[in-house]
Amino acid sequence: MPLDAHEFTLALAHAKEHLEQDPTVDVAAEQDRLRALVPADASEDDKRWTTILIDRLAEPPPAPPQRSALYDQAAEIHAAAFAAEGSIDEQIATAREARRRIFALAEQADEDEAADIRAMTRPLEHWENELRDPPWPIEGSRGQGS
Repeated sequence: MPLDAHEFTLALAHAKEHLEQDPTVDVAAEQDRLRALVPADASEDDKRWTTILIDRLAEPPPAPPQRSALYDQAAEIHAAAFAAEGSIDEQIATAREARRRIFALAEQADEDEAADIRAMTRPLEHWENELRDPPWPIEGSRGQGS
């Protein structure tokens, strides 16, 4: 009987979520439950990749990256831009100014963090484009007039 990869990946995702939410969960029991989903006659390739993923459940998650004050400042600018009220033109101007400020912060950041900071401008660019040319009718106070 071949491995049901869909069932396995769903069970793996559930196990990961369970482990993240409750650190007292028995990792070995979760691993055993997943191993039981791999049939004895599964292909060697299926056995290899499932074993790797099952074994990784026991590894502690990586520490979250330490972010600089520049990153935190960029995140605040990013969030504030999306919360801005006003006409469509005002919202576009806010998004554009936020992108400019975030790019300036990225220029000051370490090389390792600069790309992550610049990445914050992408959703703002998409939002700005959608404000200019909405893919659906805009209704309500955020979409009233220009």
